[in-house]
Amino acid sequence: MLPSADRDPILNDLARFREKFFLAPAATLGCALMSEASDQPSERVAADLTGRQLGDYRLLRRLGRGAMAEVYLAEQASLNRQVAVKVLKRELANDQTYIQRFQREARAAAALVHANIVQIHEVGCIDGVYFIAQEYVQGLNVRQWVARNGALDLRMALVIMRQVAAALAKAAEQGIVHRDIKPENIMLTRSGEVKVADFGLARLPGGGDSVDLTQAGMTLGTPLYMSPEQVEGNPLDPRSDVYSFGVTCYHMLCGSPPFDGETALSVAVQHLKKLPEPLENLRPDLPPALCRMVHKMLAKAPENRHQSARELLRELRQLQLEHLDDEWPEDLPGWDNAELDVPGLSLHETTQRLDRLMKMKRGAPGGATAWVRRVLWAAGLVLAFLVGGGLAWLTTRQEPLLAQAGSRPQSVPKFENVFTQWTYAVQTGTEEAWQAVIENFPDQPGFTHRAKTQLAWLYLKEDSYDRAMEIFESFAMLDESQQELRAFGLAGQYWVLTRQEKYLEAAKVLDALWPIRSQLVDPSMRRMLWHALSKRPEATTNRQIREWLNQLDQETVGGN
Repeated sequence: MLPSADRDPILNDLARFREKFFLAPAATLGCALMSEASDQPSERVAADLTGRQLGDYRLLRRLGRGAMAEVYLAEQASLNRQVAVKVLKRELANDQTYIQRFQREARAAAALVHANIVQIHEVGCIDGVYFIAQEYVQGLNVRQWVARNGALDLRMALVIMRQVAAALAKAAEQGIVHRDIKPENIMLTRSGEVKVADFGLARLPGGGDSVDLTQAGMTLGTPLYMSPEQVEGNPLDPRSDVYSFGVTCYHMLCGSPPFDGETALSVAVQHLKKLPEPLENLRPDLPPALCRMVHKMLAKAPENRHQSARELLRELRQLQLEHLDDEWPEDLPGWDNAELDVPGLSLHETTQRLDRLMKMKRGAPGGATAWVRRVLWAAGLVLAFLVGGGLAWLTTRQEPLLAQAGSRPQSVPKFENVFTQWTYAVQTGTEEAWQAVIENFPDQPGFTHRAKTQLAWLYLKEDSYDRAMEIFESFAMLDESQQELRAFGLAGQYWVLTRQEKYLEAAKVLDALWPIRSQLVDPSMRRMLWHALSKRPEATTNRQIREWLNQLDQETVGGN
């Protein structure tokens, strides 16, 4: 045997961390290797709850299982919609540690209302079965997408990176560290949006259970994507999520993570000592600035990384401008990038700012039409950054939206699959691009309906209220199986009618919307409806409306 001084430093670290890992409590090791277990068949066949009724939810089929919970596709009877129901495994339901972790996941995710975060609908326990009902995301996760299609190109990588960074920024604003960012927890929906899932390891600010659940030696997370401070069991802050996201980005761009090994322990040690192979060597087609950004995210010391997800967003914006020529407008009067970085701005404060700006512009040359168009863009942009307005606001270019009537239509290529056609439309943002999704793939209603919603936003920003109303009315007339689209259409009708001061018609639309208001899930439309309703007399005279308005405002600031 070699003298200890001549041994490989990594072997020394392996010995040091082997003691730390294997002397940890059994429950700790299970947590640390949770994701590995989730991909393997269980040694003990768990009871399948398919067909069981849990309160309002009928479990239709099992979607998957992990070390701690099983996930079922379910139908919510009262709202006639499909949801995902996560059920704590029965053998863990008597262990308070796991119950606390399970409930903590619900609290962490429920605190975050954002277009790029999987939403929690309900948490409960029925007959000893602990469950979380959450948004059902149809699509693939990033690991599945890369396995099927290979490493991502620049355009798609930026689409995903920008939305994940927005989700992490929202979590950081609430003082929440995800602690398990990895490709499996980043979902690509059929509508082209990105959703961050599984806050099961998240640390809540001031959480009383954090001491018990993250004792010294408890290393939670997935070794392939752990931050160095996570491996060492040190206190974590949002910069740990930045590191894990950097590993995920490396995986997306190269087809595999930067470090691999035969054991979880050997991988964990590499996060402490080993530098990843330069991205420039593996992907010379990528912009050097993007490669540098990913490697900065992978810095071993937290102080050498990006200090926040908002910092990532700024760099991603610059990459978008330089390499894809997609602009995020900066010339809006009274607004600058600094204001976009103010965390926790409430909806009330946001609309107050818009009101002040509109008063400043009344009577200005060019009339109200041009100004309202710019205010709508400002509102969408601010809400996208501050309260999660969604993919449309983040990725739509200014120029097509402000194009003059009569401009020559652009030629839109037809792609071989609907997802690529959708991605092109997202990045281009023109009416023709969205129409191409509808016309080329009429057998894909999920995509065509979403394309129509993007057209509606585009028409609103162009002040084409009649054309927007055509879409809103078509949605409002859908049957009860399309309640979310119906609610979106009715809310859009209400907003336009109040803008046109057609208050009697608007009141009738509100009557139709009210029974299905819980189905209005689009964050931007919810906030536009808030703004329209808050100006009406019924906002103060009708108790139910007043309570709902308060709920919407609390969502915006993350009140719990």
